[in-house]
Order: sequence, then C-alpha cells, then structure tokens
Amino acid sequence: MKPLQDIIVLDFSQFLSGPSAGLRLADMGAQVIKIERPGIGDICRQLYVSNVMIEGESTIFHAINRNKQSYAADLKNKEDLEKVKKLIAKADVLMHNFRPGVMERIGLDYETVKAINPQIVYAEVSGYGNEGPWKDLPGQDLLLQAVSGLTWLSSNRSDSPTPMGVAVVDILAGTHIAQGILAALYQRAITNEGSLVQVSMLESILDFQFEVLTCFYNDGRELPVRSEVNNGHAYLSAPYGIYKTADGYLALAMGNILNLAELLQCNPLKNFTNTAEWFVKRDEIKTILADHLLTQTTDKWLAILEPADIWCARVMDYDTLVQENGYQMLNMELKVKTSNGLSITTTRCPIRVDGEIFASNVGAPLLGEHNSLIDEQFGLQEVTVNGRAKSRKHKV
Repeated sequence: MKPLQDIIVLDFSQFLSGPSAGLRLADMGAQVIKIERPGIGDICRQLYVSNVMIEGESTIFHAINRNKQSYAADLKNKEDLEKVKKLIAKADVLMHNFRPGVMERIGLDYETVKAINPQIVYAEVSGYGNEGPWKDLPGQDLLLQAVSGLTWLSSNRSDSPTPMGVAVVDILAGTHIAQGILAALYQRAITNEGSLVQVSMLESILDFQFEVLTCFYNDGRELPVRSEVNNGHAYLSAPYGIYKTADGYLALAMGNILNLAELLQCNPLKNFTNTAEWFVKRDEIKTILADHLLTQTTDKWLAILEPADIWCARVMDYDTLVQENGYQMLNMELKVKTSNGLSITTTRCPIRVDGEIFASNVGAPLLGEHNSLIDEQFGLQEVTVNGRAKSRKHKV
C-alpha cells in the first residue's frame, strides 16, 4: 500500500509548479484529478520546450502529468461548477496556481471551499504572494530567476547574468507546496480540521539561496562576487569549479591546494601556503590549475585524485551518463503508456519508502478522459441547478 492511498487531490493548476506537486502526490498513491477547461485543458499541453511532441502535445506535459486523471469542467458553467463543488465535498486536497483573485472570481476561494468541506487542505502557489506591488506579475520561471538574484551566481564574473538551464523555480515551488500539503494532512489526522497552505515562487527561490543570502545578510550586505576563472560558487575558495582537461572536463569541489599541488605535481601551487589566499587569490590559483589540468586526460587525473579521496568528478552529458553503471543501477527510467498505447520513457519518483520504489505505468491523461469514470465514482451523473436536475456529457 502506498502512503497516500485513498487521498483525493483536485488539481486546478497548470504549467509546472502545481502539476509537479501533483505528480509527486500521485507517485505516492493519491488519486490526482486534473480539473481542466474543455477543449483547451492545461495550457502546458501546448507548452513546447523543444521540437519533440508526443501525440500532438508537449513532452513536458506528458512528463509532469503521468499517473493522473483528467476531468473537463467549464467553471463558468453553473452545472459544471456544481459538479466540481460535489467533488470538493469529498476531496482531501484542492490545489491551484492561479494569479491572486482568480479563484475568488470563480467562487472557489478558500473560505467558500472551507464552508463546503471544513477538512480540506487548500493549497495555492502564486508568483509573488497575495499582497504587495508584485502580486499581479506573471509567475514565470525565468522572470523569477531574474528577480531573485539567482542569475548572478552562475558563470564567470565578466559574463552576463546566467539562468539555470531547467525550470528550477517551478519545481522548487512544487516541492514546497507538496511538503506543506503533507504537513497539513498530518495535522488534519490529529485535529480533524483542514488548513490553507500557501507558497510563492519568489519565496521558494529565495529559500533555495539561503546559504548565499545568509552570507549577504551577515557580511555588511556585500554582494556575492563570482570567480573570474572557472566559477563554481561565489562564496567558495579555489579550487571549486569545472576545469577543461586534454579530452573533457573535470569538476573539483572543496580541497586543500597544497595537497593538490603534490598529487598533481603542480609546483606553482605550492607557493600558496596561506589558506586565506585560497579565496583572496582564487582566480590566480584557478588559472594555474586550469592550465595544468589541460596537460592530461580526465581519466588520468581521476586515477590520481579519487584514490586520495579528493572530491572530484567527471563532467558528463546525458549520453555518457546513461551508459554508466552507477546510473543504470538506480533504475531511474520509467516507461509509461498513454491511453492510445504509445510507450514513453520518463523519470520515476526519486523517493523510496522501506526500499520500495514508487512506480506506475500510467501515462498522462487525454483531456476529459476520466469524466465518466469520476462522475460514476462520486455520483455526479446528475446535478441540481436552480432546483432542476440535469445531466450532461462533455465533448472533448
């Protein structure tokens, strides 16, 4: 039995932050029902991050919405809204990532939903929070990376601000809202009461930088300074960074410069006997080290450094990584099938409980695929609007 078996999650969210949280809850056993607009659905269905499409929809939609159900409902239609409210009455979690005010206009704000189901955990992800001058700005990953200062930590000092190559803010916000949901579910098991869980993308990405921000707060508000050479961390001394070798690249983490001088037979490094210089003169040290590491292959350097317990690693691309035994032993690749029978390879849930890997071969749903099934499960075949019983099927 999976930990969240019998937990019902209504997920109104789109794009990445909310759906990534829903993905993790689904992996752990929750029934995650995506509430989608008929005919259009989650906008992420058409959010192309490359020229790769799967069944006419984006790869990222399939990656982040596997193992979920889709329920098409027009929230501006009274009949559909009543159906959704019936679902809310039986749900454990409601989640959305709309801009502030949207759920209020629909009539599904926290207070309204709480009146329907006092035990529900109501979770919302926003871009910048629900108050302040930024609350209505678009919560988009690159924009949050830019605003939060994150882009000043990567690349070398003379380079332009550099974003990370993944949607780090979205995924972190999704991780944080999932953590909040799990904590609220635990609290509900004790108090029998629901709660409101809120996460903003800005707070998530600031928390992600807690290490460097704490330095900034307590160092006279001095801005972080990136290395000019092989920057890996604005606040760490040499040798921290990635270095080119004769045939590839080598990553070096924290290490003793004098030990490296001996192991690598790099005599110029022996001059830096004062440990304080390893930060103050890190660009000079890194330049010497970079020139020296170019003289031999990555394998040669690893054969010297790894037995000496120096923290180092080969820099791999995906093609190299997936051929490594260390990767293959993890069984990270998961094959799922769409409702049309197409097999897709993606990544599995990284969490194990009692050694169990959480896996499901169910792919992302078609838009409105589960309307009839959910109508039957929750008794929604007929709804009452203005005192009249109606039933209706969606064309999707």
